[in-house]
Amino acid sequence: MNHRQKPKQEYRQIPELIGSSASFQEVLRVTGLIAKLNVPVLILGETGSGKHSIAKHLHAQSNRSNFVNVNCTAIPKESCEGLLFSLNNTLALEKNGYVFQAHKGTLYLQDVSSLTLEAQAQLLYLIDNDNVLSAQTLKQQKLDVRVIASSDKDLRKLVAEGKFSADLFYRLGSIPVELPQLADREDDLLLLMDHFFRGLVEKHLRSAPVFTNAAKEKLRDYNWPGNIQELRNFCERMFLLFHSQQIDVTNLPAEIQHHNRKSSNSIFTLPESGVQLDNIEVDLMQQALRSSGGNKSKAARLLGLTRDTLLYRLKKYSINS
Repeated sequence: MNHRQKPKQEYRQIPELIGSSASFQEVLRVTGLIAKLNVPVLILGETGSGKHSIAKHLHAQSNRSNFVNVNCTAIPKESCEGLLFSLNNTLALEKNGYVFQAHKGTLYLQDVSSLTLEAQAQLLYLIDNDNVLSAQTLKQQKLDVRVIASSDKDLRKLVAEGKFSADLFYRLGSIPVELPQLADREDDLLLLMDHFFRGLVEKHLRSAPVFTNAAKEKLRDYNWPGNIQELRNFCERMFLLFHSQQIDVTNLPAEIQHHNRKSSNSIFTLPESGVQLDNIEVDLMQQALRSSGGNKSKAARLLGLTRDTLLYRLKKYSINS
């Protein structure tokens, strides 16, 4: 990532669409298959994982005209139906509601779980019937709208709690696109960093910093809770503070320096004094037998073993149950 020459123009590619990891390539494969189909799509993924860019990518590959982007969390509950379904809406806009604006185009609903249940019902009716009942005129109107929705919330849980329409969830989710976390895309991390630094080099006319192998390893180990957006911010911070310099582990932000994903994900921390594996195995089998009331089949399931394997190990260690 040492961009001392005039950068090429590849960095103008949308960063959320950059990636060679198997999980991300699967996302691109699925979007390529469904982009031109007139079917609703539900995009799921954590904050900052690129849901908006995937929605625009789907629209760009379709034959549709306009792309209407609606941030559902920004719509007041009391105005929700009007802003979406009114003709000549006078609540907050001087033009038709978002659904009518998206005629022959794509309606992208960010954070769809924020819609009221009444608006969800009307949206379901639109998807199923290709027409809508205007909130103002109370007349049916035929519309050609492709609906793409996204959420970073557990919609199944919201359905179970009665906070999201089950029918709408299953209708939208017939073709789900699930975006992987950046932490699960280690192969893409340096590609994305290279992309961001190319843009910063051209913008500021300075050389990018160079990361040591130890620093790169720390970056791969970090869990990136803010996903691609957090990585973008990190690259800008490192560029402004260390352009043309070498960055080692000690130069990284504290949350990255002191994070260890591998150890934080472990269910057991190895003490410095070490352990005797045989003793741990015996202890776990004895715990499983106590928990199962001596039922060997159940004890085997608790340990993730077959019954025959458990019987062999019980005999090996002379454990009487």
